[in-house]
Amino acid sequence: MDDEERKETWDDFRELVNMTPAELDKWLESDESRAAGQHKDGGESTGHASGRRITEILRTKKSDLSDDDYQHMRKVVGYVRRHLAQRPSGDLSDTRWRHSLMNWGHDPLA
Repeated sequence: MDDEERKETWDDFRELVNMTPAELDKWLESDESRAAGQHKDGGESTGHASGRRITEILRTKKSDLSDDDYQHMRKVVGYVRRHLAQRPSGDLSDTRWRHSLMNWGHDPLA
């Protein structure tokens, strides 16, 4: 990944991930967070695992981020954009759609 791609990924990630590491940590401890998303073999959902990785990335100095970190950031950006495009109607405050997005660091009501 070249410098321009890293800059674009960083900017998109920082725009779409609107939860702080502390907010995300607290959310990931909730039953709603654990219930959201796709669970493989009854284990942790993909989004929940991603949320834990996102908090690590947010706590890492930009200059210390690895290519793997940037690849995960791109995955987060893609996921959030796809799911925002599927926004349901009505009250979103307690929906699986919102909970899933929050696992990926984006609160659509923030």
